[in-house]
Amino acid sequence: MTDESIPVLFRGSGLKRRGGLWGECLAEFLGTFVLISFGDGVVAMAVAALPGSGRTEGPTTFFLGAGDWLLITWGWAFAVVFGVYIAGGVSGAHLNPAITLAFAIRRKFAWVKVLPYMLSQLVGAFVGAALVLLVYISAINAFDAASKGTKVNGHTLASFSIFATFPAPYFHGNMWWPLIDQIVGTMFLVLIVVAVIDLRNTAVQSNLGPLIIGFAVAAIGISFGANAGYAINPARDLGPRLLAWAAGWGNLAVPGDGDWFSGYMWVPTLGPLIGGIVGVLVYDLFIGDVLNARKMRLAVDRGGHRAERVTTDGRPPGPDTLEADGYGARAGRPPGPDTPETGGR
Repeated sequence: MTDESIPVLFRGSGLKRRGGLWGECLAEFLGTFVLISFGDGVVAMAVAALPGSGRTEGPTTFFLGAGDWLLITWGWAFAVVFGVYIAGGVSGAHLNPAITLAFAIRRKFAWVKVLPYMLSQLVGAFVGAALVLLVYISAINAFDAASKGTKVNGHTLASFSIFATFPAPYFHGNMWWPLIDQIVGTMFLVLIVVAVIDLRNTAVQSNLGPLIIGFAVAAIGISFGANAGYAINPARDLGPRLLAWAAGWGNLAVPGDGDWFSGYMWVPTLGPLIGGIVGVLVYDLFIGDVLNARKMRLAVDRGGHRAERVTTDGRPPGPDTLEADGYGARAGRPPGPDTPETGGR
């Protein structure tokens, strides 16, 4: 459908303003809202709705086997894909403060946009979590009522996991290992994101970028998810965490106190920000600089046409020496609506 055939929904003085930063923030809000709605929604399904609806062995029975984890990991992958598809054409679909910060440091993303993007992501995550609570409140209450063990205002740690993350018991309250876990997980996320969108590299076409990013989130969840719930996104954890705190989960949410951890909320907030910076720096050091070096070896004649590559061994251009057409010809093009900067859990 062409853009000419789609009428403007709301006309007025604010329409032009929505074409700039304000519109990008709206896109970040909606994309993150979709991300959390589907992401927290799949956890609500696994933890409370399926057991409560009689589809498991009992009203509080979930995660009988390792394979059950795939429901959540692939649910989050789909959440990322759809969130990025929705917002990508307007804002680049960061949907993650770690992505925004990394792109400001190494991808010339305007620093003036960093805080507005992050705030939009946080609010979108909060509202997405609120929608999940609205839809699943009956299932959550039934699950908590049937559950035994420690409760805060009638709520359990298991139901809190629908909204935010906490470390595994085997860390015995040590925060450094979960912090490392979050740094590593987000490093891989950003590393893959910048590889996928790098047109100098073997980048995918822009319409497939969101799908590959979703695969990356699934891979991180499958490989690194159990230690600390693979938040890998400060907005993904903090927004729903604040919603859970307001909705009655109390100190389980803020500051993040449980039977074997305390004051945990700073870990999934700070860790991904560090990991995002590490990820983009690692990519640029090992891959980006190599691609730039190869680009510098291209000779261009005075007429602006690309000439024969200057090589030390006389090899013709090939896939291992940066082709003179295809993605290589578009190298260095700044990110835009057709090249999503893109997403993350």
